[in-house]
Amino acid sequence: VKFMESGGGSVQPGGSLRLSCVASGFTYWVYYLGWFRQAPGMQREGVAGIATDGTTTYEDSVKGRFTISKDVAKNTVYLQMDNLKPEDTGLYYCVAGGSTRWEGKLSPPWFNYWGQGTQVTVSS
Repeated sequence: VKFMESGGGSVQPGGSLRLSCVASGFTYWVYYLGWFRQAPGMQREGVAGIATDGTTTYEDSVKGRFTISKDVAKNTVYLQMDNLKPEDTGLYYCVAGGSTRWEGKLSPPWFNYWGQGTQVTVSS
């Protein structure tokens, strides 16, 4: 299983970034997908998730600012991030999980596969 993440970078507060993650090596469309992030000295936290039927879930602090989507034909999941804030800074990971009992909880044990991460820095 491999993930190729891209789209990270540095941006000023209020700016936007779009993260992309191309997956390979597994039956992509049967998995639920998501994005986690980790700030220095902090635990990883779930940011957004998307189920096989397209249902989405978000961490409270990003609701209304972030949008997760996927393109099954391209094996790609996206995270559009708007109105970025300094507290959004961190290493962003693309993730995938395959449990039939997943109900949208953005918790690490539910996700089997993790990318290497792409850095997002929000600073003036």
